[in-house]
Amino acid sequence: MTNFVKSHSFFSDFDIELFKSGKHFKLYEKMGAHLCEVDGEEGCYFAVWAPTAFKVEVIGNFNYWSGNNHDLMVRWDSSGIWEGFIPGVVKGEAYKFKIYSNNGGQILEKADPFARFAEHPPRTASIVWTDQHKWSDDKWMKNREKFNSLQSPYAIYEVHLASWKKNIEEKRSLTYDEMADELVSYVQDMGYTHVELMPIMEHPYDPSWGYQVTSYYAPTSRFGVPEGFANLVNAFHEAEIGVILDWVPAHFPSDVFALANFDGTNLYEHPDPRKGYHPDWKSLIFNFERPEVRSFLISSALYWLDYYHVDGLRVDAVASMLYLDYSRNHGEWEQNEYGGNENLAAISFLKDFNAAVYHHFPGTQTIAEESTAFPMVSRPVDAGGLGFGLKWMMGWMNDTLAYFSRDTIYRRYHQGNLSFSLAYAFSENYVLPISHDEVVHGKASLLSKMPGDEWQKFANLRLLFGYMYTHPGAVLLFMGGDIAQAREWNFGASLDWHLLEYDPHKGINDLVRDLNQLYRKQRALTDKAYEMEGFEWIDFQDAENSILIYLRHGNKKRDDLLIICNFTPNSLEEYKVGLPGRGKWKLILNTDDSKYWGSGYEVPAELKAKKEKWHGREYSTVTSVAPLAVQIYGKP
Repeated sequence: MTNFVKSHSFFSDFDIELFKSGKHFKLYEKMGAHLCEVDGEEGCYFAVWAPTAFKVEVIGNFNYWSGNNHDLMVRWDSSGIWEGFIPGVVKGEAYKFKIYSNNGGQILEKADPFARFAEHPPRTASIVWTDQHKWSDDKWMKNREKFNSLQSPYAIYEVHLASWKKNIEEKRSLTYDEMADELVSYVQDMGYTHVELMPIMEHPYDPSWGYQVTSYYAPTSRFGVPEGFANLVNAFHEAEIGVILDWVPAHFPSDVFALANFDGTNLYEHPDPRKGYHPDWKSLIFNFERPEVRSFLISSALYWLDYYHVDGLRVDAVASMLYLDYSRNHGEWEQNEYGGNENLAAISFLKDFNAAVYHHFPGTQTIAEESTAFPMVSRPVDAGGLGFGLKWMMGWMNDTLAYFSRDTIYRRYHQGNLSFSLAYAFSENYVLPISHDEVVHGKASLLSKMPGDEWQKFANLRLLFGYMYTHPGAVLLFMGGDIAQAREWNFGASLDWHLLEYDPHKGINDLVRDLNQLYRKQRALTDKAYEMEGFEWIDFQDAENSILIYLRHGNKKRDDLLIICNFTPNSLEEYKVGLPGRGKWKLILNTDDSKYWGSGYEVPAELKAKKEKWHGREYSTVTSVAPLAVQIYGKP
């Protein structure tokens, strides 16, 4: 290999202008390491942003990590970008940037912020890589807008790849290629419409579950090479399943090899610790006021949508970005220029991010994990909103799990925990999330949260799922919930798949599969999932019996559904229900069915409306109600 660097650039003047104004959203085409040919020689072009450096070297196996004669050249345009072409560097070479800082003479060895692949932790070098995957998901990509629209079913299976299933003999997680077979087959069989992967971007610390990202462009090497991850996405698409990735622009870890103090200064993090340090996670916060950082982050988002055909991004910890006083005491934060607590730069960034995603990749979705009353999170930017497509309904989750954890005898006093969600259900486009956060850190598994004896625990869980799938909004369920995992989630261990050998657990699994099919087929659950016109109360006032009765409306009246929920273990006979008009209703699904390990309590297969007033309606019927169950009726 030659021991010198050739002058070469991927940047035009317009690229630099966009970068410096925070509007370059495809920096991954310019920055980082790119295999190419210059003057007839094959090698690699490198580019890195380090404005405070007085010297930058590329170090790697190819120069014994010395950097001698492999100095990059700084651009003349004050962009702070160092670049150059090194002949002979090939795919698979490990490398870092050795940065000599003007700030105190620091010498830093840093991983490439734009690396497309990285060494397996605990090793920390970047790897020169180029994607050679051959996509075969044309059908999905052409029709993605239909599958991914808010008028289509959104039943999301949240997955932590490292702990979904283990290879027991070899004591390891499955590879991307193995998951393209086993995980995709399972998700398809269960009928989920989308899978959401907890962060797969490279991260050094397993217990962070991926939320402490050090390489915002590199799929983790824990499960194989980048082509393996592309193959996994491709396999999901061939099975007509959308792929959502968790994306973490709220904060990043302070590991010395990564973004922190990158060129000897607070380059990526905000220099003021009141804005640049996160007290909850002991991590650093991006400087959303710096245009180049905004370009870096938005380019990362678009990279996954572009290079890996991802269908959506769920943005983690949005609430922590929106407020200057988030998790801070008095005196630990400073008001914005208008005297408020909103982080105006972060709000502006999120709007730019969402606008860029929907402009460049129509048919995708962005989802906010946001738990406050911040207005219009899932409303378009040009209408004054933040621009997300969907928002997690954290209030519903907290109220619902609090209600279900109560002994059934006391539920009559807390009916409002369930009915209150409908007071604000249509203020945003909501996802009902029962995520990983609810089954870890001593919170117990979903099954263990349920009160009562063994039968009641399983019945309550079936009831929870039936209620969740018929409530307005999209649905999200973390892995393990659909097999009634008995123990709390452990990121280091496989799910307990052997539980499916037992009837109660298999019953839960069968029910979730049937609920997913119901959710896909019944238009009343999706046509108007985010509109007030899609829901109508029949009765929410029978707190004594802990009964909720409601209608879900589709675009056509014949698609309407009648839902009766009984939140106690007491079955009811001769229970009168008001109906919206004359006609018959046919039982579609009963969570108490014996095939789900329910009691098999007999309920009518058909309801007939009589002209008798009840629940403020001209028509009604009399039915029996199963214990701890949801009964779903549709038009015959």
